Amino acid sequence: MRRLIVNADDFGMTRGINRAIVEASSHGIVTSTTLMVTARAFDDAVTLAPTVSSRVSVGCHVIFLDGTPVLPPDRIPSLLQPSPNGAAREFRIKLPDFARAALTGKLNPMEIEAEAAAQIDRLQRAGISPSHIDCHKHAHMFPPVLCPLLRAAESRGVPAIRNPFGRLVPLPFTRILRNPKHWRRVAELGVLRAYSTRFKTQAAAHGLRTPDGCVGVVHTGTLDIESFLVIIDTLPDGTWEFVCHPGYNDAELDQVRTRLRQSRATELSLLTWPDARSALDRRGIQLITFRDL
Repeated sequence: MRRLIVNADDFGMTRGINRAIVEASSHGIVTSTTLMVTARAFDDAVTLAPTVSSRVSVGCHVIFLDGTPVLPPDRIPSLLQPSPNGAAREFRIKLPDFARAALTGKLNPMEIEAEAAAQIDRLQRAGISPSHIDCHKHAHMFPPVLCPLLRAAESRGVPAIRNPFGRLVPLPFTRILRNPKHWRRVAELGVLRAYSTRFKTQAAAHGLRTPDGCVGVVHTGTLDIESFLVIIDTLPDGTWEFVCHPGYNDAELDQVRTRLRQSRATELSLLTWPDARSALDRRGIQLITFRDL
């Protein structure tokens, strides 16, 4: 049996992204989303959430980098971007800087747990009981981040978590030639897969359910119908999460720090492609939500 959760990240980032996620769940194949509680369109996302919650699982997209925290800066100094004047207010921006800090013991696990719990609390106070959690830019793939995140989720009754370790679905050679960035991304994911066994053990120890892994991560920023068909043609047995980022490339997105712009509109077209659901049906792939784990 093959089951697939189609999760749209970044709910709450902009109103255009919110609108796209609603459209991709109403008229497309999106079955899940994760909400960013400190993003600019959080209130708009909370308003829209009841319109999709009957068919879509809504989780918490926990932010530890490239964003702002819920807690005051003096409560989580190790998580913030180093500042020469000591007035840091934001998380580290770049993933390599965050990874370096995580793997060299510079992130305080108590601060990670407290900030994660605060973000989950804010979502719950807004009336949304998160079906699962994941992290912006898959920050929980690093073991020093995962353990305190799992403690926060367990303490707040969150039942599931994204397995961030993607299956390296083969890419057509012509696509690699067109986009050499795929080489680097495949290499990076290959190195990080060393953490995957530990991830499953720790998630189970804290009572959180998780899919068998992610697909689509390699294609972030380049996802289209061709790559979608490659993914579903090679999907193995089990339960997998397909990570996507639909949105509108509008004036509000221009005000947000993100590398994903026109690709969001391209992904929306794919996710609402009239033949997408029948393509899954023909391959015997069942769409589910995180609530179905």
